[in-house]
Amino acid sequence: MAKRTSGSNGGRGDSPSQLIDARIEELGDWRGEVLARIRALVTQADPDVVEEWKWRGVPVWSHDGMVCTGETYKNAVKVTFAKGASLDDPAGLFNSSLEGNTRRAIDFHEGDTVDEKAFQALVHAAVALNTS
Repeated sequence: MAKRTSGSNGGRGDSPSQLIDARIEELGDWRGEVLARIRALVTQADPDVVEEWKWRGVPVWSHDGMVCTGETYKNAVKVTFAKGASLDDPAGLFNSSLEGNTRRAIDFHEGDTVDEKAFQALVHAAVALNTS
């Protein structure tokens, strides 16, 4: 089970884990399913990851610094790796926020599949970079 911290939750007493659970349930569609799958892959890849709730409603996974975020939009679930520009991406998962020098993101749209092995490799690489 992943460690949990409080993060900013707008004054509510819910833990970040509970707030992420509520977001997944609230979405109630493919976006919730994708966010739940991403969450599971991150926590499986790094059992020591810390879940946070920041910026008035963004799930964040951290380990010695931010690993990635899970933002939900009308037509996409965007997983942004905080130091993605420094990560090798041999599977070519990064498809968004490619112009910056720091972050990289993966936009998942309805019907997309998650390359679980490649995604978890990115999580491992991000944690390794944070802990180096």
